[in-house]
Amino acid sequence: MDIELGATYCDTITGFTGMAIGRCNYLTGCNQTLLQPRGEDKSKRPDSEWFDDQRLTVVESSRVTLDNGDTPGCDRQAPKR
Repeated sequence: MDIELGATYCDTITGFTGMAIGRCNYLTGCNQTLLQPRGEDKSKRPDSEWFDDQRLTVVESSRVTLDNGDTPGCDRQAPKR
């Protein structure tokens, strides 16, 4: 399956649903996608989770796109020790 970032997917095992916001391709072929669910509370961001691509089904194929021309980069600070 070709995963498109910005589209919404559902994990067939857990029912977890979210927008694909990240991809990871491994040498071993166990490719994964990071899903970010919608939050009910606008002041908190729910945790995103990684899933094997073969477990995902498309919920909504219309993609969200972002213009990062002025502010490229990560939206979270790097972890601190």
